[in-house]
Amino acid sequence: MSSNDRVIIFDTTLRDGEQSPGASMTKEEKLRIAKALERMRVDVIEAGFAIASPGDFEAVKAIADSIKDSTVCSLSRAVDADIERAAEALRGANSGRIHTFIATSPIHMQYKLRMQPDDVVAQAVHAVKHARNLCADVEFSCEDAGRSEIDFLCRIIEAAIKAGARTINIPDTVGYAIPHQYAETMRLLLERIPNADQAVFSVHCHNDLGLAVANSLAAVVTGARQIECTINGLGERAGNAALEEIVMAIKTRQDLLGVYSNIDTTHILSASRLVSGITGFPVQPNKAIVGANAFAHESGIHQDGVLKHRETYEIMSAESVGWNANKMVMGKHSGRAAFRSRLDALGITLASDAEVNAAFARFKELADKKHEIFDEDLQALVSDTLTEEAPEHYKLVCLEVASKTGEVPEAKIVLSVDGHEQSAGANGSGPVDATFKAIETIAESQAILQLYSVNAITQGTDSQGEVTVRLEKDGRIVNGNGADTDILVASAKAYINALNLMQAGGRKAHPQVADV
Repeated sequence: MSSNDRVIIFDTTLRDGEQSPGASMTKEEKLRIAKALERMRVDVIEAGFAIASPGDFEAVKAIADSIKDSTVCSLSRAVDADIERAAEALRGANSGRIHTFIATSPIHMQYKLRMQPDDVVAQAVHAVKHARNLCADVEFSCEDAGRSEIDFLCRIIEAAIKAGARTINIPDTVGYAIPHQYAETMRLLLERIPNADQAVFSVHCHNDLGLAVANSLAAVVTGARQIECTINGLGERAGNAALEEIVMAIKTRQDLLGVYSNIDTTHILSASRLVSGITGFPVQPNKAIVGANAFAHESGIHQDGVLKHRETYEIMSAESVGWNANKMVMGKHSGRAAFRSRLDALGITLASDAEVNAAFARFKELADKKHEIFDEDLQALVSDTLTEEAPEHYKLVCLEVASKTGEVPEAKIVLSVDGHEQSAGANGSGPVDATFKAIETIAESQAILQLYSVNAITQGTDSQGEVTVRLEKDGRIVNGNGADTDILVASAKAYINALNLMQAGGRKAHPQVADV
């Protein structure tokens, strides 16, 4: 196949994925995910929205300074300050891209931007030219293109390409499109825009109707050559097109689609688990490609068929997406070299010997409780280690919980608050409820518990439990994560982690608010 048949994979897990309620990530966590994406050979990594907050800026900068084999991108509104901040964050990038956007649908122009179409075109042209003066690679997006008028899209895109944009993104911002209609829009744009051959056309689809992947592939058939997607389909509202589904659809149905990507698919599963562990969003068992049941066969007929010939019921091999990466089992007799080697294989890089030593110590502690330690355990363990090393307002010192049939559960807890120990006790309707109430007796956060989720990381009764706690206060949502073989300890860690995130504050500007 020619280079014209290659689909550029643009990952926006760190930007659009992070807009999922409660999916905020630290700079260190974003850097770990970015390195996993680079290892998977993702073409473009959208590292964040540099002007959203100081934390976002630092994360984009750190990724731009560290990633060498992928293009690092920062989003910006069509505003000079946004563009300049993005350029500053990308200064150290081996290959950088500024991604600027403005809304183009009548409803957005009238009610959000409060601008006339002529002014929107002028603002877009100005933004692209300004970005082009600061960065060689500029992408322009027509926000809410799915509900925009085709004539206006042709006009503004032609002007943006003339101004210097070399990637044009046609986002279905609200997940409104239907595959055949979206494909026709792409066909008309490529046909009607005189300078369309000077730019790569991109798609960015949301999953509000469950059609994000279908819409993306439909647009590729009619000429789009970049797909914007996220690991596990993470993203605002119902999420984005899932990278793993896009990539494996292209690979599996190359006969029909006639395109290819440069993705190393064997790293898909480890990237999926990493993102799930960091965000606290578990992957549903029946999720395509990366779900626990994706290559499982329960039916006797299916089992018989697969045993005789795998392809009777499997259209791709489990090994092709990394499912046999879990074969090496670590245990209490494993040494430091094997431990470090396994972290390297999983794409986990610890910055210092102190971090390696801390993680190895936690590994040995876990190995005394658990017979077999799997890759998922190591992911959780490292996340826990890095969390503990970060500055924390609250820290768990001791937890004692009593639960007895016919009696009210009671929890006693000792927390370190800015280095000073405080203790409290509380009763609750269950041991977890009592634990949370005891924590709140000390913290007095007045936050509302929106979600409590428990996920067994691996099989067996000695599995680590991974707990996600979602807290809301004054419109701000945070997700706290904790992991331990004791589910009550994991629950306390998750709640405390959420409180620390809440304490850290730092509101971000929402990238869809285009105050131009």
